[in-house]
Amino acid sequence: MTATYRYDVDVLHLLVSPAHAYFGRARDGAADVPTADASQVEIVAGKGIVGDRFFGKAAHMDAAVTLFAVEALEAMAAELGAGPFDPLLTRRNVILRGAHLAPLLGQDFALESQGDVVRFKGGRPAHPCAWMDRMLAPGAHAAMRGRGGMRCRPLSDGVLHRGPAVLVSPVLLEPGQAGVPSVLRPSRLP
Repeated sequence: MTATYRYDVDVLHLLVSPAHAYFGRARDGAADVPTADASQVEIVAGKGIVGDRFFGKAAHMDAAVTLFAVEALEAMAAELGAGPFDPLLTRRNVILRGAHLAPLLGQDFALESQGDVVRFKGGRPAHPCAWMDRMLAPGAHAAMRGRGGMRCRPLSDGVLHRGPAVLVSPVLLEPGQAGVPSVLRPSRLP
């Protein structure tokens, strides 16, 4: 039987946007697209967040939902002597507090919130783009490397809610490492 570990986390923000805001040259500015910080989002297995720009896109099936630890953003702001930064400017879908994400690459895990359970497969690191220097602060692009979050494939339908949640992991996590840069590589599975 596989061990499971449970960690209390907080879902701080749930970003949903029907279009990309960061494309072209950063100096030209971000596109003016509607972006919602939803109180809850509907997740569809294999497709992503209903209403989001990556929903159902074949090229993004393994990376349809992006998780991000707010501790990384707070650490970056302190290092750069800037901020506080608006977490929504990172364009990550699910902003969590207390979630050590690096060990979840390549793993199946779940988020439980308000009685709903959504299962995910940790996909690949969410590398930052050069837009972070313009949207957050000069130097943010480099500061975000190794802690830009994780792109995931949803494995089940469900609803994520803002507020207290439980991260169910098959591997031991260190919540105190949530904002620490790391080399994010998928776990080697047999």
